[in-house]
Amino acid sequence: MTSVFVNLPTTDLERAKAFYTALGCEINPNFTDENAACVVWSDTIYFMVLKREFFQTFTDKPIADPTQVAQVSVTFSRESREDVDAVAEKALAAGGTEPKPAQDYGFMYSRDIDDPDGNSLGFLYMTPEAIENGPEHVAEQSAGS
Repeated sequence: MTSVFVNLPTTDLERAKAFYTALGCEINPNFTDENAACVVWSDTIYFMVLKREFFQTFTDKPIADPTQVAQVSVTFSRESREDVDAVAEKALAAGGTEPKPAQDYGFMYSRDIDDPDGNSLGFLYMTPEAIENGPEHVAEQSAGS
C-alpha cells in the first residue's frame, strides 16, 4: 500500500497543529520538531506542515503564498453530507475560512476550506451510484424519473 505525504507551508507551526488536531487528526511526535509537524489523517495519508523557511530547504523553486495563489487542493471523501458539514464546521471553528459556498450537484456534495495559512482543503460526499457508475449515469437516471 502506498502512503501519501502532502507537504504544506505554514507561517505559524503551533497554529497549524492546533487547526489540524481540531479536525480530529493526530500529530506524530516522531516526525515533529520546531520546524515541522507530521499530521496523521489516516494510516496512509499524512500532512507534513513545514515552516516556510524549512520548506524552502527542500526546493530551489519559490514557495507559493497560499493566501494569494492555489497550487494544489487536497480533497478528502467523507461518508455522508452530514460528515462533510461536520468537518467543515470544525475547520471553521478552528480558524479556517470557506472561500465559496457549498457545492451541491445532487450526486456529489462538497465544501472547500482554507486552513489558517490559506492551504486549500476539500471535503466531499459522492453517492454510491455515482462512484460505481459515474455521474453521467446518475444524471440519466434522474432525467428518466
